[in-house]
Order: sequence, then structure tokens, then C-alpha cells
Amino acid sequence: MSTADQTRTVGMRWARWSAVVIIIAVGAAAFRLSFATLKDLAVLAHIPAGDAWLFPVIVDGTILLATFGLLVLAHAPERRFFVAVLVIGSIVSVAGNSLHAVAAGRELPWWASALVAAIAPISLLADTHGLALLIRAAHRSAVADPVAVVEPVTPQPTTTPEPVSDPAASPAPEPVRVAEVRSAPAASIHSDSVRSSRPAQTMLPIAVPVGG
Repeated sequence: MSTADQTRTVGMRWARWSAVVIIIAVGAAAFRLSFATLKDLAVLAHIPAGDAWLFPVIVDGTILLATFGLLVLAHAPERRFFVAVLVIGSIVSVAGNSLHAVAAGRELPWWASALVAAIAPISLLADTHGLALLIRAAHRSAVADPVAVVEPVTPQPTTTPEPVSDPAASPAPEPVRVAEVRSAPAASIHSDSVRSSRPAQTMLPIAVPVGG
């Protein structure tokens, strides 16, 4: 990596972390000011001062729930409900801050007080329905994903490899000795066979005369 690329990478990293720090600081400041303004607006709408801090918690909490729902259900059909809740919650927060500036410390008229009082039960209904949608989406995704079945592995019997014989180390086989067959002379074999094939003749006695 060249020096210019390294410098660009370091600059992008610093810019990214600076953006994160700025967003956190601005978000904390905006939440603090909006919290104080909506709390004062609740007091001007005839809500007891001890419970006035609950009004900004309800408004900002509903906005946070809608934001989390959009992040979790990015491609689900329930996403449209959270978009609507986020838009309406943002309008209520902005309108409340503007109405507080217009009131300038004076008590709100009856219709404005009625709207402020109606925000709490409406937010409760929206948050409860949003929680039900999140639970239903989580159950649907759990049913859609198949559970992996792990089959037990049967241990294979271990076989001892047979030793490989070294042909160089094995003794050479002894040569087979072929017995020498000495053939008898052909004449003797022929005479023996002729003699054995002739039938035996009976010798008759012959009388030899004695004297003349």
C-alpha cells in the first residue's frame, strides 16, 4: 500500500469516528432539550408536575421502538407499521416542541391539553402492537429456518495395516531341483517288451532211442 493510500485510509477512519462522536453528542443534547421542553409542555397541559417527566419518555420511547422495529424487520411486511409510528412520533415530538415555544409559559387551551392527554394511551396501543408484531416476526423466522439434525458418527473399526515386506530383505527361494531320469537303452526295453508279449509255450518230452 502506498503512502497516499495509507493517508487516505487514516483520514477516513478519523472522519468516521468523528461522525460517530458528533452524532452521539448531538443526540444526547437534542434528547435533553426535547425532554425538558415536553416535560414543561405536559405541565402546561394540566398534568401534575411530579408525573410530567413521563410524557417525554412516552414520546421518545415510542420513536426508539419504531426505529428498532425498522432495523430488525428490514424486509418484513410489518415494517410499514413501524414506518408509520416513526413518522407520527416524530411529528408529535416536533409539534410539541413548537407548541411549547408558542405557549411561552401560558396554560394550553382545552383542545391542546386534550391532544397532550391523548398521546399517552395512543402510544401505549402503538407500542403494544409493535411488540406483538416483533414477536410474530421472530416466531415466523424461527419456523422458516430448518433445524439442523446432527447424525451420530459411528466409530469406524481401526485396522492395523499389514507390514509391507521388503523384497530386498526376504530370502530368495531355493531353486527346484529336477530329478534326472536316466533312460534305459532302447534295445533292452524293446527285447523285454517282445519277450513279455509272447505266450509261454509248453515243452513236450522227446524220447531219445538208446543204442542202434
